[in-house]
Amino acid sequence: MDMNMLHPAEQLAIIMKRIYTQRLTTTSGGNLSIRDENGDVWMTPGTIDKGNLTRDDMVCIKPDGTVIGRHKPSSEYPFHLKIYEVRKDLKAVLHAHPTGLVAFSIVRKVPNTGLTPQAYFECGQVGMAKYAMTGSSELGERIAEVFADQYDVAMLENHGVVVGAKCLWEAFGIFETMEFLSRLEINAGILGEVKGLHTDLLERYKKAQFPEMGEFVCEVHTSAEKAARKNLCDFAARAYRQGLINCVQGSFSERVGEHSFVITPHHNDRLYLAPEDIVMIEKGKKEKGKTPGRMVEVHRAIYEKHPEINNIVICQPMNTMAFAVTDTPLDSKTIPESYIMMRDIPKLPDPISLTKPETVAEMFNESTPIVLAANDSVIVTGESMLKVFDRLEVTEYSAMSIVMSRSQGEIVPIDEKGLEEIRKGFHLK
Repeated sequence: MDMNMLHPAEQLAIIMKRIYTQRLTTTSGGNLSIRDENGDVWMTPGTIDKGNLTRDDMVCIKPDGTVIGRHKPSSEYPFHLKIYEVRKDLKAVLHAHPTGLVAFSIVRKVPNTGLTPQAYFECGQVGMAKYAMTGSSELGERIAEVFADQYDVAMLENHGVVVGAKCLWEAFGIFETMEFLSRLEINAGILGEVKGLHTDLLERYKKAQFPEMGEFVCEVHTSAEKAARKNLCDFAARAYRQGLINCVQGSFSERVGEHSFVITPHHNDRLYLAPEDIVMIEKGKKEKGKTPGRMVEVHRAIYEKHPEINNIVICQPMNTMAFAVTDTPLDSKTIPESYIMMRDIPKLPDPISLTKPETVAEMFNESTPIVLAANDSVIVTGESMLKVFDRLEVTEYSAMSIVMSRSQGEIVPIDEKGLEEIRKGFHLK
C-alpha cells in the first residue's frame, strides 16, 4: 500500500494506531504531523485517546496560523512548526516516548546507530536537544537547532525522541529502528561488551548492499508461485505483529523451482505487503521493474547449494541480535525445544553483505539450520515457511530467556548425555 496516496489525516490516524498498538506510546503521549503541498500542517490533537484516533480527530494548521478542526492541536505543535521552518525538505514529524528511547533520554545518551549497517543507513547520526519545558518556545528552539544542523533524529533530554522525514511512513520506519536500537543496546549490555561497526566497514557495506542483476519479464505466473507470493506476505506480516521484525527490515523467500524463488522487496512496509509486491528471481535475474531485498544473492546461494531448503528468512529479532553485537555465544542447549529447533548456531565474523554468498551457504547443513552474522542478522532456513517461522520464534524466545537469566544466576546447559538422548529420541544428526 502506498500510504502517501492517502489523505494526511488518514495517514496520521493509521500511524498513531500502529504506534499505540505496539506499546510505543501511551493513551495521552506522542504527536505526529504532516506538511502538505499547500503548506498546511495536519496534526494529531492534544488530550484525545491515542488508541482510538480517527481521521476526523485531526487538526489542520494553516500557514497563517488558523486552526481548523474539532479539537485543539497537541500542546507541542510549536516545535513541529519550528522544524518545518528550518528544514524545508521535511514533510513529516513524529514525536513519542517509547520506553527504550526514554531510558536513553533520562541518562542523556544517544543510542549507537552503528550497531548494524541497516540501522545506520536508516537513522544516520542522531543529535541531542537540551532539556526545556514541554510545549515551551524554548523547547521548540532547542529542537529546531538540532534539525538545523541537518540531523533527522533528535533525542530530547528527559523527554523522548523527535524524527523528521520526507513522509510519515519514512519517519515511522526511522522511529521503529531507533527504538529497536535502544532496546538492543540495553539487552546486549546485559550479556557483555556491546560492539558497534567502524566507519570503514559501514562505507564498504553501503557500496555492497545492492548487487547488479539482470532483469526478465515474468509473463506466466504459476499456481505454485502465486501461493508462494501470498505465503511470504502472510508470514512477513505475522513476523511484524509478533515483534520479530520492524516495518523496513527482514527478507523472506520461498523456492518455486530448481533455479527460481520469490523474495520480499527492498524497504516495503512488511505489514502491508501484497502478492504483486513480491519479486520473482529466476536464474540470477530479477523480475523487471522490482527491487528485491538486499540479501537476494545470499538467498540464491543457499538455494543453489542446498536443494533440501525451500524457505529462508534473514532478519533482526531484538534479543537474538544481542548475541550478534557481543561476543556471547547463543547457546541452544538450554531446553530440549531450543536444541531440537536451533541446533548449532555458528557466527559469521562480519556483516553478511561483506561475505561471499557462497561462503555463507557453505555454513549450513542438517545440524546447522541457523547462522548468526555479527552486527547484521540471523539467517534461518528450513523445508517450509511454517518450519522456518517456528524456528525463528524459538530462537528469539530462547535468546530472550538467556538475557533474562543473567539476573537469576549461572546458566546450567543440558549435558552431553541429555543431548544424546534428545538426538536419538528425535532422530537428529
